[in-house]
Amino acid sequence: MYIADENRYEKMIYNTVGKSGLKLPAVSLGFWQNFSYRDRFENMEDMVHTAFDLGITHFDLANNYGNPFNGSAEENFGKILDRGMRVYRDEMCISTKAGYDMWPGPYGDKNGSRKYLISSLDQSLKRMGLEYVDIFYHHVFDPGTPLGETALALDHIVRKGKALYVGISNYNSQQTSEMISIFKELRTPFIVNQPSYSILNRWIERDGLDKYAMESGIGLAVFSPLYQGFLTDRYLHGIPENSRLAKGSTWIKPELTDEMITVLSKLNEIADKRGQTLSQMALSWVLSNKSVATVLIGASSPGQITQNVKCIENLNFSDEEKRNIDIITEKVRK
Repeated sequence: MYIADENRYEKMIYNTVGKSGLKLPAVSLGFWQNFSYRDRFENMEDMVHTAFDLGITHFDLANNYGNPFNGSAEENFGKILDRGMRVYRDEMCISTKAGYDMWPGPYGDKNGSRKYLISSLDQSLKRMGLEYVDIFYHHVFDPGTPLGETALALDHIVRKGKALYVGISNYNSQQTSEMISIFKELRTPFIVNQPSYSILNRWIERDGLDKYAMESGIGLAVFSPLYQGFLTDRYLHGIPENSRLAKGSTWIKPELTDEMITVLSKLNEIADKRGQTLSQMALSWVLSNKSVATVLIGASSPGQITQNVKCIENLNFSDEEKRNIDIITEKVRK
């Protein structure tokens, strides 16, 4: 029977999400990769236990995680809860999402309709064995559905007690602004946007989403802070056989050019001088943006989680470090 480390909350930093009352750990565990039926269950369980023992209370899922069997990540998480973690339910912040293709036909394809969102969450709750999730996101902006319909569906979900808070993901600043206007009128507890963001992916800065989030009182929960694994030491000397690039499970393989490897090597030198690994520095860099409440990490082993959580030990960057990072990445970042 799993018994959590009694000192777990001394090992983590917790940040308030925007102007809400909810706090999230600086580092959260995402289930996008390595929680499918193709993965070893014992390893999944060890990763979740390790994360929780390190003070990671936030577990981020989605209806379509677990490719190629949509929903399998949620099912596996439900099994992990049943095997000793469900007793800690009130100490966890569990989030899930809906928006991308999930099941055949017009009601389960990529959209933000009331029909899809409500029925998808019902399925997610059943898979995880939960009465509610703490945060429910619309996963991706849908130009084919009026924002008012999506917002009303999320509001309905909260009022029915199936989610405590709502969020959006992959929405730019303009789309976020429109949703905030609707949610303010409805008095919906909308607290978070989940965008991609990293040293190599600065789109939220160009778009102004990070500044807008700060001004509007919502937080950011950042995914892909390691840019699909580029911002680790795995690719400094080529492509390892067991890596995501080698397995073809990422779409950015063409970006791993000689120029990119040179950039990663120079970033690694800065990290080494900071007493960090490249991945730890990359996570620290994202967290240095004051609009970011938490970074969502993926992992393939408990050891990766343990190493990456150490990023919180050095969150400060000198002006020179920031300037050098910007100069080094200028030609390859998005």
